[in-house]
Amino acid sequence: MNKFQGTGVALVTPFNTDGSVDYNGLKNLINHLVEGGIDYLVSLGTTGETATMTKEEKKKVWAYTAEINNNRLPLVAGIGGNNTLAVADEIKSFDTSGYSAILSVSPYYNKPTQEGIYQHYKHLAEISPLDLILYNVPGRTMSNMSPETTCRLAHDFKNIIATKEASGSFDQFNQIMRDKPADFLLISGDDPITLPMIALGASGVISVIANAVPKPFTDMVNLCLQGEFKAANPSHLSLVELTRLAFAEGNPAGIKVALKHLNICGDTVRLPLIKASSSLEQLIIAELDKIIQTA
Repeated sequence: MNKFQGTGVALVTPFNTDGSVDYNGLKNLINHLVEGGIDYLVSLGTTGETATMTKEEKKKVWAYTAEINNNRLPLVAGIGGNNTLAVADEIKSFDTSGYSAILSVSPYYNKPTQEGIYQHYKHLAEISPLDLILYNVPGRTMSNMSPETTCRLAHDFKNIIATKEASGSFDQFNQIMRDKPADFLLISGDDPITLPMIALGASGVISVIANAVPKPFTDMVNLCLQGEFKAANPSHLSLVELTRLAFAEGNPAGIKVALKHLNICGDTVRLPLIKASSSLEQLIIAELDKIIQTA
């Protein structure tokens, strides 16, 4: 489980201007993150625009990501949905080569009860060839996974090893930290509250903005994990504005602006998402340049 300590990155999926997957851009991104000191990578989570990708595209991206990573960092695959049997089929057919775990979002749209959420993950845990990381993001799913359900799953299934928590509720984080098994990891799912979550006992973060600024973000997280919160605070505060701007018009449009400015990949997103406005683009570039100059 130490492989999921520190800074994980939810990879964007680079697209060419015609909307096809930009594999050269993905290669650039992976190498950028490895060189930036990131601890692990997450392929095809929400930030990867998975909802607009075909099954064949996803298989190719997973395979290519593993090939380029070449076992340099632990890899996590995002496989989730609101049809339990379909998610289970996708997990069973997943080529696990090069991957260490699966990140699976709590079922969205259907609004299941807590028992329904438990039974969903129970089914996945019983068939998954890899460890599972839960993902609670009520702002997207419109359904919160309670601390009681999270900890029940953590106690009942040894291959459910962590939760990515993006509820924003410190009351919820406190309950999970209090009631979880000792070896179960609480991972921040929100960049701007990574520092206080680690102070509570979280193991780190699965980050979006670290796509663009891996070293400053990783350095900040590592200081936090060493208990050096006073030393980490200036870096934390220096990243607040970039984080705010990156999400101002939705994810991943903002972070793709930053990646384009760094010549890593383009800023194309797939409908119904659209590119960041020109005014936001200018603000992101100015803030990114400021961070780069002071790093």
